[in-house]
Amino acid sequence: MAADSPVLAGRPFPLGAHPEAGGVRFAVSAPSAEAVEVCLISEDGTENRIELTERTFGVWHGLVAGVTPGQRYGYRVHGPYDPSRGLRGNPAKLLVDPYAKRITGKVTDLDAALGYVGDPMLGPPSVVDSLGSVPLSVVTSPGGPDTGTKPEVPFEEAVIYELHVRGFTRMHPDVPEHLRGTYLGLAHPAVVEHLVRLGVTTVELLPVHAFQDEPALMREGRVNYWGYSPLGYFAPHPDYASEPSREVEEFRTMVAAMHAAGIEVLIDVVFNHTCEGGPDGPTLSLRGFDAPGYYLHVAGGGTLDITGCGNTLEAGSPQVVRLVTDSLRYWATELGVDGFRFDLASTMGRPGGGYFDRNSALLTAITTDPVLSRCKLIAEPWDATGDGYRVGDFGVQWAEWNGRYRDTVRDFWRGAIGVRDLAYRLSGSSDLYADDLRRPWQSINFITAHDGFTLRDLVSYNGKHNEANGEDNRDGTNDNRSWNCGVEGETDAPGVLTLRARQARNLFATLLLSTGTPMLVAGDELWRTQGGNNNAYCVDDETSWVDWKLTDDATAMLTFARRVITLRAGSPALRQPEFFEGRTTASGAPDLVWLRPDGEEMAETDWFDEGRRTLGMWIDGSNSLSRSREGELVSDDSWLLLLHAGADQIEVVLPPSEYGAHFEPMLDTTTADGSPATPGLLQPGSTLTITGHSLMLLRAPN
Repeated sequence: MAADSPVLAGRPFPLGAHPEAGGVRFAVSAPSAEAVEVCLISEDGTENRIELTERTFGVWHGLVAGVTPGQRYGYRVHGPYDPSRGLRGNPAKLLVDPYAKRITGKVTDLDAALGYVGDPMLGPPSVVDSLGSVPLSVVTSPGGPDTGTKPEVPFEEAVIYELHVRGFTRMHPDVPEHLRGTYLGLAHPAVVEHLVRLGVTTVELLPVHAFQDEPALMREGRVNYWGYSPLGYFAPHPDYASEPSREVEEFRTMVAAMHAAGIEVLIDVVFNHTCEGGPDGPTLSLRGFDAPGYYLHVAGGGTLDITGCGNTLEAGSPQVVRLVTDSLRYWATELGVDGFRFDLASTMGRPGGGYFDRNSALLTAITTDPVLSRCKLIAEPWDATGDGYRVGDFGVQWAEWNGRYRDTVRDFWRGAIGVRDLAYRLSGSSDLYADDLRRPWQSINFITAHDGFTLRDLVSYNGKHNEANGEDNRDGTNDNRSWNCGVEGETDAPGVLTLRARQARNLFATLLLSTGTPMLVAGDELWRTQGGNNNAYCVDDETSWVDWKLTDDATAMLTFARRVITLRAGSPALRQPEFFEGRTTASGAPDLVWLRPDGEEMAETDWFDEGRRTLGMWIDGSNSLSRSREGELVSDDSWLLLLHAGADQIEVVLPPSEYGAHFEPMLDTTTADGSPATPGLLQPGSTLTITGHSLMLLRAPN
């Protein structure tokens, strides 16, 4: 259809579609394009193409009069098409605006979305019009429901809870059925109450950017449940809204509900690849605007894939730096989120796909931004390559998912290693972070995550069971470091079940009592199982959804979890914001002492005994470096943590009186709820029997 709307020049920035001056100003970056049309799509599917004649800094822009919020639109980019140089301009393909605040629809005809015919590198451009077969952008007004006051929880007080918006409430009995699996379902009072009673301070949402299923899944009639396949970096995923076209408002309402309860909202962002995949993938957005400007390419025009997903965003491109930082600021300001977890963040420090540089343009742009520098910034410090494993290597303002912590704690409790590396992990991983001006809380300690076994499965399976994924159990890691406690999978054997529950409590307690920031996974506290599936990325059913039925086992685990989290929250010495230094305290002993079962301090040679399965950790709370919200130092009692991964019980001698006038058991993983099996005060130098595979925490009042 010919253009029938007047077009003014407008301005190139900010990018996107912005209602103003009686119309909408459109601006999109397409430096290599020869012409760009904005296409207004009516309710009956007809199209009004309007050429944008102004190009500034490679941005095509124009103000179209008479357009209002709610208008569906897309772009058509004319030439050049030269796959050998990575150029894939094709006006037959209607493109989603990279800055769209709302996206509607899905790919319904994959073949129509392909920009080529035959061989993706050698074939001619497809002339099939993709209109009607691909998602559309929607003009959106700014503003909406107030997102409330950000809680600004100090990192050292944070307890992060990773959850999936859909899966978390899909089976919740107290959430109205039409709200289950939505942003408003997450905002429901019963859900918020669960988080508050558990002691969560910060929720981390799996991807909520609008995403699109990968071609391989579409062809099999499957879905990308996790959402690590982004289409648009500004638009909330529409399928998580309870009502059509209300995703922005409902997301803001959810954030407000969390903030009102004092809970922060972090979102998992995927700035390493998009749903367009490799050269054989569809042309939906970035590929059609400027593929070489957005994606890493190799000689001959193919994409460089260091994500395992077909393409990789070019971290050194100014277009990518602008796209990422603009997106982050939008979510932090307009949508109210408190921080971000960056998926495969190592790619963001590898411009050109080369060696990792913590001071890369993209990472630096994020940490120096006046808005983003105040957000919680958490890196997943690896990608799909060996060179990308960078745990401990990010810059001073970055917290990191500490994969070393996960592996070490799992290995210790399954009896595979001694205690040398465990001591580093329990005390904040100073070997990874202390030399980089970072704090212990920048170690995001975790034992389970969305990617891998649940806590219950970690103690129930030796191997993965991913048959439901349709890939013959080839997908998912084989490096699980799990132990089934003697039987693979479900069992009725009382001894095995008792040991599994205790092992789960050991792992959970270790996580919460370690120095650093603990991250839990939704449902672990409810004894959730995925039946041994450690990669349920495409399983959108009861396998992945949180089961809210409070069985006896679930009730016991929930009670224990609440107890440990509450204990941590009330014990500043267990969550100190500074590394232990061996400094002498008022007790005359160092701030941290490692103890053997005989009550004596660990000698250097003891650390190299790989058969050692018992470790004592004494923390002097009288010299705690924790502070109040006003910045004043907060003292605490001293603590003795005893961890015993051996199968047999062991006699442990409590340390002498300079460590405490007496010791009071506060947590014991041999009981279902964690209450001490032998309550009462214990004297210095007395002997304590520790059950095999168990943990005990004792308090020494100051």
